Amino acid sequence: MKSMFLSLTAVLLLAVSPAFAAKVDTVQVWSAAMKKNIPTVVITPEAAGDAALPVVYLLHGYSGNYADWVKKAPAVQELADRFRMIIVCPDGGFGSWYWNSPVDKGFQYETYVAEELVKWVDGKYKTIATAKGRAITGLSMGGHGALYLAMRHQDVFGAAGSMSGGVDIRPFPKNWDMAKRLGAYAEQPKRWEEHTVINQLHLLTAGALALMIDCGTEDFFFGVNERLHEALAYRNIPHDYLVRPGAHNWAYWANAIEYQLLFMHRYFTK
Repeated sequence: MKSMFLSLTAVLLLAVSPAFAAKVDTVQVWSAAMKKNIPTVVITPEAAGDAALPVVYLLHGYSGNYADWVKKAPAVQELADRFRMIIVCPDGGFGSWYWNSPVDKGFQYETYVAEELVKWVDGKYKTIATAKGRAITGLSMGGHGALYLAMRHQDVFGAAGSMSGGVDIRPFPKNWDMAKRLGAYAEQPKRWEEHTVINQLHLLTAGALALMIDCGTEDFFFGVNERLHEALAYRNIPHDYLVRPGAHNWAYWANAIEYQLLFMHRYFTK
């Protein structure tokens, strides 16, 4: 009876809760590198006012798109209000892995996200336009992308996170269009070695980039996240590493995003 009462109470609270006050816009951002407009969701907190705000770039996973986060984890709107931050959700293509592909000139997403989009957002919104006011995170392919871009562009992003990230691509040579972007692993091993997150750690110095890595214990990427954590610890690179029961699904990510954005908020306000 007690559990039924709690469930009914939760339903009633949800029914009377106000709608999210954050503003959600879908915009088109021109990429000179790819010669096309790319759709992007921008979430701005309620009553943003005249103060410059920090920005979190939030990346989707393989086969997803720019609208995934607001549709499948709509609480991101409330979190933008709570933490007073702008959240930018770019489209990363069906399977870009957020690389500049050496194979396909139509997939230049490192340039797009880390350079073109950041410049566009800073030009259109009142932002803290330095690395101290920018963070990047994402799920799965987007977790890989967030860490890959932040490690390679520490002048752009001051904090980075990953949820269920494919942080080492090498164990998966036939999966998720990666060979289309890089060439087959057997034929282009050097490219694969250069484009995996776990091989970017030489770019890091202790404390230069705030890092949070999150993965569920039932996730097929759990093993590579464990190895990334161990490699960071071996190099004495400070990072938060969050592990809890969960699989590679939206139930996990809808929960994980609150921890990620709290981490970013603490970075911005420290």
